[in-house]
Amino acid sequence: MKILICEDDKITLKALKNKLKRDGYDIVTASNGKEAITILKDNDIDLLLTDLYMPFVDGLELISLVRDELKISIPIIVLTRDSIGKTIQNAFELGANDYITKPFNPDELSLRVKCQLIRNK
Repeated sequence: MKILICEDDKITLKALKNKLKRDGYDIVTASNGKEAITILKDNDIDLLLTDLYMPFVDGLELISLVRDELKISIPIIVLTRDSIGKTIQNAFELGANDYITKPFNPDELSLRVKCQLIRNK
C-alpha cells in the first residue's frame, strides 16, 4: 500500500514517514499541495495524509482538487492543530474521511490509517 504524506513541517513529516514505514507502507512525500497534486497524477496512491495549513495549495484546496478535479476516491486523512471547528467541518464537506490532531499519537495514527485502507477495499 502506498501512502502520500503532504506536510510542510519537516519534523512532523519525518515522524509520520518513519512510523508508517515501520507499519509496512510505501511512503511518498510532498511538502505542499502543489507537489502532492503532481504526485497524485503520476502515481497510484492508496491513501492521502495531508496537513491543512501549507504554502501554495493548502489542505482544503488539495482535498477539493483530489475529489472534484482529479476524481480520485482514495481515503483522505487530515492532520490539523484545530481540535474541532469550521475548518474540520469544511474538510469533511470537501471529501476528507478522517482527521488526526497534532501532536498525534503514533498508535492512533496507525489505527486510523489501517481502518481507512480496510474501508476502501
